[in-house]
Amino acid sequence: MPRKRSAYTDAEEFLRAFHRARPKAGHLEARLAKVRAEIAATGTYRHKPAELAFGARIALRDSGWCPAGVPWRGLLVRDLREIRDSAEVAAQCVQHLRAATNGGRVRPMVSVFAPDTPWRPGPRIRNDQLVRYAGYVEPGRTLGDRRYVDFTTAVCRLGWRPPTGRSAFDKLPLVVQTAHEGVSLHPLPRDVVREVPLEHPELPWFVGLGLRWHAVPVISNLRLVIGGITYPAAPYNGVYICQAIGEDVLADDGAYGLVRHIAERLGLDVSSERTLWRDRAVVELNRAVVHSFDAAGVTIEHAVDGFLPANGAPNRPAFLPWDDEPLR
Repeated sequence: MPRKRSAYTDAEEFLRAFHRARPKAGHLEARLAKVRAEIAATGTYRHKPAELAFGARIALRDSGWCPAGVPWRGLLVRDLREIRDSAEVAAQCVQHLRAATNGGRVRPMVSVFAPDTPWRPGPRIRNDQLVRYAGYVEPGRTLGDRRYVDFTTAVCRLGWRPPTGRSAFDKLPLVVQTAHEGVSLHPLPRDVVREVPLEHPELPWFVGLGLRWHAVPVISNLRLVIGGITYPAAPYNGVYICQAIGEDVLADDGAYGLVRHIAERLGLDVSSERTLWRDRAVVELNRAVVHSFDAAGVTIEHAVDGFLPANGAPNRPAFLPWDDEPLR
């Protein structure tokens, strides 16, 4: 079995990389000596703000979703490491949404909350994105997003009550978990989520479908690991690509499952997959998404071939998944 890496080994590797990239950051050996003493005394250490920002930006760059045109070096890093209480975490997530939406000119950013320490775990956000729509199983159909039927059931058990008139786009509450408070629910304010009504540039009937989608994809259930320090809550966002909405959500049978309905409205032959009706319907959904976001003045990418590749190098700063079960 390989030997377990020490906390200092991870810290040293990261700090050497940081100082190579930032040669004016100060004397490396003095910083290493201080971190070594801090780990010996407490079992952990605290990143300087510049180190935190550098690590978060490298993790963003290597995450695999970052468009090549996004200036990852200028990613806004919100240092919220003093925040551990669930209500404050939720309030800062709301602020993240407001700031990232930026009037439609979506700004990539990450909000880093308190880290895990040997004596106290940091807070967690159990939603996979800050904004998600509920899924309800009803007689003969599923209303809303099928991917979140289990999550919707779980938050209902925790006390969430759906709107009286349920819709396909009911926003789920934030679910924050802390060691000292347990799991708590925090509804999003109505005015914080920018939504784009979807219409098609050439098909007048499309607007009658009543489709919409939120403007900013804020990934919130990954842990940020930098130099051996784990930040359990570090929601971050980039910008949407149209396929992530039109193809992967609205069209997909595992989510909203609208592709056959769109194809039939287009008059396509759906009797066989060989007619490629599915592909043609997906193209029109993607066109509607791009057209609608552009008309609303909200940032969106139309292609995926301009994304930076994911870097799987070990021990680099990274956004990593959890190994435990999702909220159910």
